[in-house]
Amino acid sequence: MFNDDTKRKLAHILNGSSIEGTADNCTAARNYLCAGFSTGKTVKKNFEGQLIIKKEQEHCLKEFAQGYNLWVNQLPSHYLTRGGESQVYLEESGTHVIKTNDAVYYATWLEYFNSVMLHNLFFPDTAYNFLGFIKKADVLYAVVKQPFIIADGQARLQDIRSFLEYNGFENTKRQDYYHKEYGLILEDMHDENVIINTEKLFFIDTVFYIAANNGSTSD
Repeated sequence: MFNDDTKRKLAHILNGSSIEGTADNCTAARNYLCAGFSTGKTVKKNFEGQLIIKKEQEHCLKEFAQGYNLWVNQLPSHYLTRGGESQVYLEESGTHVIKTNDAVYYATWLEYFNSVMLHNLFFPDTAYNFLGFIKKADVLYAVVKQPFIIADGQARLQDIRSFLEYNGFENTKRQDYYHKEYGLILEDMHDENVIINTEKLFFIDTVFYIAANNGSTSD
């Protein structure tokens, strides 16, 4: 499924180590956090206990944004919708959307960046391009850019399930999935987060977690 470079990146994400030789902003932000924080495994009942760490990471990311000129000053004027964790805007070109995310679904900011990078590895057709950060009402938001895919039909849950199972994910409950080989949880894969165009599925909103029982080791 993956080439050697993608496997290398995946191994580093699972093990919480920095990824060298890649210059994009998302990798840089994640590496910045990895330098001071370990990649925690997902234990949802401990979200509140992670708030202090999340706040510490937020402070680090503000310093990172300042040092690397990654503050976004303005969002597109065409507001589309709010989808769970993101507010969505249509870019002026009409070919991409801009999404803001305050990482509310994640115990830490490092979990958020891991999820973004995992999405990009598994679903490159709808990869996120991390642009930087914006503050609204004293809340920090990550700003990402993603191809704008227009649905020409409604994705069937069975087709989503078949596609994910073909790629190693097992359905655990409702629309949640687990990848046993990599120890990854993929949640809420319903027909609003996956759309269909020309009979092809596009995964536009994903939430990945590294499971608590993940036993990966470095490559």
